Amino acid sequence: MDSVDIALNQLRTSGQEFEIVDCDPNLADTAQFCEAYGYSLEDSANTIVVVGKSEPRVYAACVVLATTRLDVNGTVRKRFGTRKASFAPGEETASKTGMSIGGVTPFGLPADLPLWVDAAVMDRDRIILGGGGRDRKVLAPPAILTALPNVEVVSNLAKDVPNS
Repeated sequence: MDSVDIALNQLRTSGQEFEIVDCDPNLADTAQFCEAYGYSLEDSANTIVVVGKSEPRVYAACVVLATTRLDVNGTVRKRFGTRKASFAPGEETASKTGMSIGGVTPFGLPADLPLWVDAAVMDRDRIILGGGGRDRKVLAPPAILTALPNVEVVSNLAKDVPNS
């Protein structure tokens, strides 16, 4: 099974309501997707793989609202207990998850990969997330995330982005 099949299988067995939203892979990046398909950035949640720079390297997947910025140098680094942390490069993200950036979803992640969800995500009525590939998204209530293995809701995982 590929990553999309694994993600869909986990969604189907979650017992939660969800909708698959097909999209043009060239419009998978959050801002483009929202503009093209009429979704609000406030309801968009990105799944980002991060790496703690230690030996061995440590990884986690983080889910944050698109209107916020993941606190990699603060909260993430402290949770890892490392001196440095960063966004995982595209190749490492694909290697760890089987998914490419723009399609990473919290569904179907490897069992040994921690999943940290910013508490603000849980305040939304619904969220739109990556669907495992750049050609689909998942629309669901945020409660669907708390049923996943290795999930932890984390306060202040992300910071608000000041209005420009």
